[in-house]
Order: sequence, then structure tokens, then C-alpha cells
Amino acid sequence: MFIDNDLTQIKERGSDINTVNEQVSYFKNGFPFLQLSKAATVGDGIIRLTDDQISDVIAEFDKKASEGDISLLKFVPASGAATRMFKSLFGFLQDGKKDKSVDEFFSRLPEFAFFEDLRTAMDGNDINVADEKTIASYFLTTKGLGYGELPKGLLKFHNYQDRSRTPLEEHLVEGAKYANAGSSVQIHFTVSPEHRDKFEKLVVEVLPSYQSEFGVRYIVSFSEQSSATDTIAVNLDNTPFREKDGTLLFRPAGHGALLENLSQLDADIIFIKNIDNVVPDRIKGDTITYKKALAGIVLQYQKRIFGYLAKLEENTDSSILQELDGFFKTELCVVPPNGFDSWTDEKKKEYFVQKLDRPLRACGMVKNQGEPGGGPFWAENADGSSSLQIVESAQVDVDNEDQNSIFKNSTHFNPVDLVCAVKNHNGELFELKKFRDPLTGFITAKSKDGKDLKAQELPGLWNGSMADWNTLFVEVPLLTFNPVKTVNDLLREQHQ
Repeated sequence: MFIDNDLTQIKERGSDINTVNEQVSYFKNGFPFLQLSKAATVGDGIIRLTDDQISDVIAEFDKKASEGDISLLKFVPASGAATRMFKSLFGFLQDGKKDKSVDEFFSRLPEFAFFEDLRTAMDGNDINVADEKTIASYFLTTKGLGYGELPKGLLKFHNYQDRSRTPLEEHLVEGAKYANAGSSVQIHFTVSPEHRDKFEKLVVEVLPSYQSEFGVRYIVSFSEQSSATDTIAVNLDNTPFREKDGTLLFRPAGHGALLENLSQLDADIIFIKNIDNVVPDRIKGDTITYKKALAGIVLQYQKRIFGYLAKLEENTDSSILQELDGFFKTELCVVPPNGFDSWTDEKKKEYFVQKLDRPLRACGMVKNQGEPGGGPFWAENADGSSSLQIVESAQVDVDNEDQNSIFKNSTHFNPVDLVCAVKNHNGELFELKKFRDPLTGFITAKSKDGKDLKAQELPGLWNGSMADWNTLFVEVPLLTFNPVKTVNDLLREQHQ
């Protein structure tokens, strides 16, 4: 299947032939479906916090953060291009196709935060009298703003009295509000190589004013998705897809590849949130409150987990094992394999140590409003246990009536709102790759040069890549989830 030149190409990409052969086997055999037990609901897998609980956990978090007892970091996946935001506009510019969204874009153009930039970019063309195709051209192409070729993080999203802000800037502001440890704010953006210099340039331009405004010192870093994590593409018969020059085609492997980037970061608490899920200052309150609450809950549970590990090192009497059984079943929502009750105390201890000694995450969940994407479920694991998992539709056998019914009856949705603790009880970073489920990848249909092909994504960062983490689901307000999928989403009241 592979020739010497292929092996050289694979090695130069930082991968190895065994990994590529494994990817090909997944194309041939597919990925197994996840077996859902039931949807996670409030009181049965999802925590609904009372006002008093929120106050308590935030107070605990704020105390540790302000005194510098913990290191904090905000991790923002920002490598995605904004092309899909402008799908309808591209159709109009290229083929003259118009729909309601295109009409709305032009009729409400002055309401966008980028309007003044567009007016300036049109240099000599009066935006008030220019025809719509001219405006679209200056908006989308490098003749003007070039928004059609930029990542979301660099687009103007929100207007303020003195300036307009990009999502990158909104994340800087958020970071000062909840990722502030002793007046130091660490933020890490994953970006695409072709746009990194633009991100770095914007940070240099805006950082002094935000540092002055919030009285903090920002430590902003960037990383790129490693080419070593790209996956091989295959033809429809599962043979390697080759470029015109005969070389193998490798493609970026989705957000699951960012596990590699996350693994390189050192902090006690890591906040994860997508680049486009930001709102203006006037409605940031809930976001800040619940980000701190999630962090407080993580610290609270981490303290208990570390305490149990210390107790297990001292002794293994039946009372502590019984206490742990209840802790896992009712609070961490991990049900042991069948036959667990008949295990010896020593075997039970090994099981509990293994389950305690894992990364921990609290995942915000919003009420399901019909959004496409993953949600919170109880699901079966390879070792026979059941636990909380974020599950995407591609992981579910929708042809199975029972499984499809469980998936469709989910009450909540995953908005990618995570707070993670990635160090063990000795303060050492976990090796995150050990806690991923390699059997939760995705196969998708794509094309290249007019030829159909099959592509493969690695286990998603917040589902398969974190499948073996201790997981807490916490209900958060819908107002904390305001992603921008199309440019006209910026016209919604929440973004004005």
C-alpha cells in the first residue's frame, strides 16, 4: 500500500507508519458506536447550583486566585476560518444568488461593528450609493477588508463608544474578569500558521490599553495545530488518496488534534471556550459568574479526590471503599462494571485509585434549544463501567430505535464551556493522551480536485479526547452561549 517515498513523507511529518496504518484500519472497519445508557438530566448527571452554592464556590475560587495559590490559564481554539460565516454572501458575489440573509445583511449594514472599517476600505467608493456586489467584494476579498479569508478571532464583532472589539479582544477582557491570578492573566490561542502573524500583531496593538484598563499583566501565547496530528485521506475503496504529484494527502484532524496543544500547557486550572462565543460587556455577567463557579466546583471536587487518594494510601478498610462507591455513583456519576460487589477489597482499591487519579473537568450545559451538536449522556465504557460523556450525533447508532430515542430526548446541549484540572495529587501534569478513547473518531466525506475522498477526525477535544476524565456536568444559563455561526448572528440583540 505504501512505497518508500510514502514512508519518508510520513516520517517528515512527524508521524509514523503504525499510526497511519491504524488510521487506514478505522476507514476500513469504521468506529464503533457509543452505547448510551440514558440522557443526563438535572438531578441525574447534571448539577443545578443554588444561589448559595454559587456564592460559596466563587468565594473559594476568588480567594485562591487573588492570593496566587493557583495558576490559571484560558485556552481558546481560534484556528477556524470564518469562511462559513459568509456562505450566502459568497454565493451572491460569485453567482448573484440572493436569499433573505443577504438582503438583511445589506439592509442593516450600518449596525455591524465593521461598518466604519468597510467604509474606509472602500476608498473613493461611497458605501451609501455603491451597488451591493461592489460592497460584497470590498467586504469579502483582499481588495478591501478581506473578511472572507480571515479567522473569526480577527473580525470586528462588537461596537463600544470608544472602539469596536474583535473576539480576541473580548477574550482578553473575559480573561481579566475570571482568569486573573494575582493580577496575571494567561491566555493561549490555537491559530492557523497563515494567520499567526496577524494575531500577534493585533495583540501587540491592543494589549497596553487592556492592561491599563484592568490593572493586569497579560501573558498571551499561541500554538498551531501540529502537522503530525493530521490524518491520512483515502479513496472510497480505502486506498490512500494521492495528490497529482503522487504524494499522500493528509488533512487536519479536527479539534481533537488540539489535545496535543492542550498537553503542552502548565496551569492548575484551564478554562476552555470557543473563539466565537463572546458577548458585549453589558451581558458578560452570567459568563463571568458561571466560569468562576465551574472553577470553584473543580477545586472543591479536586480537594475531595486528593483526600480520598491519601486515605487509600494509608489503609483499605471496607468503610472507605463503601464511601467511595457512593461518592462515585452519586457525585462523580461513575457506575462500576457488573460483578463489582463480588470483587476483593484489593481489586476494588485498584479500581478506585485508577478512577480517582485522572484529569477532572466541569462542563457547563445549557438547555437544549434545538442546536446541532453534542450533549450530556450516561454512556458505557470499554472497561464495563458507565460514566458521563459528551456525545456527538456521529457517535450514536441512530438506526437503533432505543439509542436514537435516548439521543433525541436529551434536555441539554454542550456549548463548549469547560474548566479543567490537569494535574495529579503530586502537582504533576497528567499525560492527557492516556485518557482519550481512540475509538471515538469520525469519518467524513470530502473532495479534492473534483475527486471524492474520505477524511478522518481524531476523537474530539471535549468528547473522545476527554472520555476517560472525571466529569461534572453543571447547568449554566443560555445567555452564556452566543456563538456566531453566520455574519447575521451579529445582528442579534445579544451582540448589539
